[in-house]
Amino acid sequence: MKDQVLDQGIKLAILIDDEKIDQMIYRRVMARSGLVETTLSFSRAQDALDFIKRRDRPEIDVVFLDINMPAMNGFEFLDAATAEFGEDFAKLVIVMLTTSINPADHARPVSYPAVRKFIYKPLTKDLVQEVVEMVHAGE
Repeated sequence: MKDQVLDQGIKLAILIDDEKIDQMIYRRVMARSGLVETTLSFSRAQDALDFIKRRDRPEIDVVFLDINMPAMNGFEFLDAATAEFGEDFAKLVIVMLTTSINPADHARPVSYPAVRKFIYKPLTKDLVQEVVEMVHAGE
């Protein structure tokens, strides 16, 4: 099964969400999908940004990013990452996660080239499969 993940799935997914229960559920969904080898979770967007800045970090296939978080929300994270990495950041696949019904939250992600999908919570196995297909389509 691990070889299947390496060939057809996601090697490393980053999950940025301040809700511990959501993190637990999404890690379980990704693990049970058999499509994600490793998931790293961050409850603070700044911690995830610090990890992404590390030169010794492994290659990241996808970032699942919550919009509404304290201190640094998902859009602030995108602004900071784009300022830090420029076009290189756009090579990552970013999937925005939200429960928001605010129309502005739905319109804004298209202004970020790295944001490839906007998902209403909860994350499901079918949505993980769609993200895997996006990751591999961009190779």
